Amino acid sequence: MTLTDLEKTIAARKSATPDTSWTAKLLSQGVEKCAEKFGEEAIEAIIEAVKRDKAALTSEAADVLYHLLVMLAASDVPLSDVLAVLDARQSQSGIAEKAARK
Repeated sequence: MTLTDLEKTIAARKSATPDTSWTAKLLSQGVEKCAEKFGEEAIEAIIEAVKRDKAALTSEAADVLYHLLVMLAASDVPLSDVLAVLDARQSQSGIAEKAARK
């Protein structure tokens, strides 16, 4: 499964009943709840990285990616837009890119 496949699954769940789909339940609670859940998962991934628990970090990283895509869906931001930004950033060093943001 690619992130694009997961994005399509999440989009399909938008019309599901919140009682039958975790994704639909999150989306029905709005972008704030989706962002909160993404933040929780990101913190859990950080904890596992610091603990150097590769298996747990791998699992939490999957949760982070899923919840990021849910948050993007709740915000009507397509993954393709995020990937376009990443593509544009590849043409310069990270230091130069960060300096250009100011």
